[in-house]
Amino acid sequence: MPTPAIRLPERPSALSPRERVSLALQHRETDHVPLAMVCSGVNPPAARNLARHLGLADEAAVIAYLNQFLDLHAVYPDYIGPALGATREGASEDIWGVWRAPHSYGPGAYAEICHYPLAQVKDIADLDRHRWPSADWWDYASLPDKIASLNQEHEHAIHLANGNIFESAWYMRGFERVFLDLVDNPELAWEIMRRVTDYYIAFFTRALQAAGDQVDLVFTADDIAGQRDLLMSLEMWEQHLQPHHRRLNQCLHDFGVKVMYHSDGAVMKAVPGLIAVGVDVLQALQFSAEGMDPVAMKRNYGDRLSFQGGISVQTTLPFGTVEQVREEVRARIRVLARDGGYILGPSHAIQAGTPPENIVAMFDEALTCPMPSSYRVS
Repeated sequence: MPTPAIRLPERPSALSPRERVSLALQHRETDHVPLAMVCSGVNPPAARNLARHLGLADEAAVIAYLNQFLDLHAVYPDYIGPALGATREGASEDIWGVWRAPHSYGPGAYAEICHYPLAQVKDIADLDRHRWPSADWWDYASLPDKIASLNQEHEHAIHLANGNIFESAWYMRGFERVFLDLVDNPELAWEIMRRVTDYYIAFFTRALQAAGDQVDLVFTADDIAGQRDLLMSLEMWEQHLQPHHRRLNQCLHDFGVKVMYHSDGAVMKAVPGLIAVGVDVLQALQFSAEGMDPVAMKRNYGDRLSFQGGISVQTTLPFGTVEQVREEVRARIRVLARDGGYILGPSHAIQAGTPPENIVAMFDEALTCPMPSSYRVS
């Protein structure tokens, strides 16, 4: 292990990572801002560059190195369901029957959907012929040991994933088709999302029963916005998507966990509705999108909502200087961490070409930046 490139706070904290996250979610200021890589990570090309920069052996060593600074970690039960398809060319099937194949972007590849299993469905009766996933396909008994392994040195905040209702529906149906359904065949769209919601309620119920009080948050998601606005009208979202998340979130709150909801893009219009359906933490915070103002977000909603993410993977991390990264971290802490309510992290996966110095600067500044005890949002 090389000399650490990321500084720890000078005075060791009496807070455990779990306590730090808990205080933040209670809207109380902590010793330093909690850190997490939710719906994130470092893509392989960027991780290889970071390994060379830090003098580490490989990508796995980079992940282990960064993990020691994180307060929030995800756990997943082991899959024990029926065998899922795969090809020698790298295409693979998921639990929904969706197939993805690797598509190169030069130094790496993304898995893109190549088969939508519900693409040809005409009516609700056709849905019964699809193989829907079962909550029985997971070994929930593995969760306590996984959590104990994460907590060997310090007790961490733990989250489960991944309740993405609308996304799971369009992964099966097709992006354009599901939008057409919302207009021309809303009963079909509703039934697909109802079945997806039923699955997630069953899955999280089993997982939370097995994990006991060791889980703090559940990650849910649906990208409902683009760079400039919502992907659909607010009224359409309220009618067709909001009720399913309300039902899922009620189940999660019954277990005493917080709901962390992810959407990229310009989601500001939907924030009051997200709060209304029980979202506790808004995740991603793509402030480069239109209308996404951190000051307005905190001022208008910070008493009812916490925030996670916020460091841009579109602009600052890949294209800024080290000092610009540090300043963005300080700016986010000054605004979003005032009186607690903020867990800092990148707004999404850190992409290929991101300078390793910028990744280090994000972590380093977050761990050493003073909390904004006397700061007031104007």
